[in-house]
Amino acid sequence: MNTSDDQVAEKARARRSIAVISHPDAGKSTLTEALLLHASAIGEAGAVHGKAGRRGTVSDWMDMERARGISVNSTVIQFPFNDAVINLVDTPGHADFSEDTFRVLTAVDAAIMLVDASKGLEAQTMKLFDVCRERGLPVITVINKWDRPGKEALALVDEIAERTGLRSMPKTWPVGEAGFFHGLLDPQHHTMQRFRRTPGGTTKVIADELSDEQAETEYPKEWVTAKEEASLLEGDEGFYDREAFLAQEATPMFFGSAVQNIGIEDLLGFIADEAPYPGARKDIEDQAHPVDGDFSAYVFKIQTGMDRAHRDQIAFARVCSGVFERGMVATHAQTGKPFATKYAQKAFGRERETVDTAWPGDVVGLVNASALRPGDTLYEGQSAVTYPRLPHFAPEHFREARCADAGKHKQFRRGIHQLGEEGIVQVLHSERRGAQHPVLGAVGPMQFDVVVERMRGEFNAPITLDMLDYTFACQIDHAAGEALTGHRDCEVVMREDGSLLGLFPNPWKLRSVKRQYPDITLEPMRGIADQFQHSTLTQR
Repeated sequence: MNTSDDQVAEKARARRSIAVISHPDAGKSTLTEALLLHASAIGEAGAVHGKAGRRGTVSDWMDMERARGISVNSTVIQFPFNDAVINLVDTPGHADFSEDTFRVLTAVDAAIMLVDASKGLEAQTMKLFDVCRERGLPVITVINKWDRPGKEALALVDEIAERTGLRSMPKTWPVGEAGFFHGLLDPQHHTMQRFRRTPGGTTKVIADELSDEQAETEYPKEWVTAKEEASLLEGDEGFYDREAFLAQEATPMFFGSAVQNIGIEDLLGFIADEAPYPGARKDIEDQAHPVDGDFSAYVFKIQTGMDRAHRDQIAFARVCSGVFERGMVATHAQTGKPFATKYAQKAFGRERETVDTAWPGDVVGLVNASALRPGDTLYEGQSAVTYPRLPHFAPEHFREARCADAGKHKQFRRGIHQLGEEGIVQVLHSERRGAQHPVLGAVGPMQFDVVVERMRGEFNAPITLDMLDYTFACQIDHAAGEALTGHRDCEVVMREDGSLLGLFPNPWKLRSVKRQYPDITLEPMRGIADQFQHSTLTQR
């Protein structure tokens, strides 16, 4: 396929890569489903929690996700809308899966910050917002669940300004307070959308447009209040300033109800028309690679278990520059070895189809790419490209894994290895425990639930996990490893890459060991909160 730089740049300008972030239960998967419905990518919206006669959501495809009604895994979905091609990522909300969300935010160009109208900005939302700020990602704010009782609209605007420093630019504004929702005001044109809801929210809502005069006649108090409130937020550039949005100085604000599909069409149109398209990406030498240069891609996620019939493993890579063509032979930057791309697919939740060509901003699934790890780079051409690696997060919870069935050790080893490659947990090896009993490290305990469920369901290898009394990890060199081996109340473990960690029950024990061995190197790892605050500075 012969492509010109102009063609690559044109294709890149049509791409919109965006992630949905929020605290748990704010409605991320429901919003994703509503966006797919309004883009005509699905025929009817599914439900996060199973309901009779209604299918599950596209993005929550794992058994555990559907059973618990939570997202434990980020999901990439591509769909067209108008003249744009949108690569949408639904991320886990629970803090235990922050590492997965962090990886995803290295592969998108903007984020939708979803806020529960009754709760405002919650802890996990703020952590993820800080990552967006560090990475320079513009943020679109969506106030969800306006069909239920909640905070006042202006109070939410003030909260966002105080806690994020962003000025809110209302693209829509609610007519009626939370729980008494009549429709949406378009502040720029002074028109109102009134929605006729559909049973169960499974299909698109029908919107009737009311003029300024009609809206004031039917909703005199609420309409006047909505216009007055929105007018307070009008800036020098009017209600919307694209430069301020892209510079992370202001956030476009939308109101609605994802479960009722209200306000979704406006949001979708804004993403297609105003969200940023892919730009140049900097490598480890701080050199920017333009989108119309030679092919390069960044691996941000490894996933197994999407196709139970084949038990394959997929590496998800974001195309950063150039054009991807299935069958091309790229170079794996970390090893210098050639990498064939014969089996390439794009995902739609769990469903997959072969992809022959992909452009900057697109996500390609490389099947059976066992040599790739999150943070790796692929490139084509004479000039080597290596993008910054992902950081290691400090595990704070540790378990010893044991195979529950003596006849399933082969499946046990394979499953633990693959889940470790995905980054579900960190797989650590201890001479004290032996090869048959790896130590699993996690940011949060729910990660262990995922391991137990997937080992049983996907690898047919039930396991038992024994809690270990360690809560603190630090990086150590081999001299420190020799000094600490056999030391009481601490343990030396090895990562898959050969690097060593020292595990301690608490920071006080670490300080005690430092006093006892002043000449050895003990480097505390950053915790998840620290990584969020220093996401662009700490690389592995």
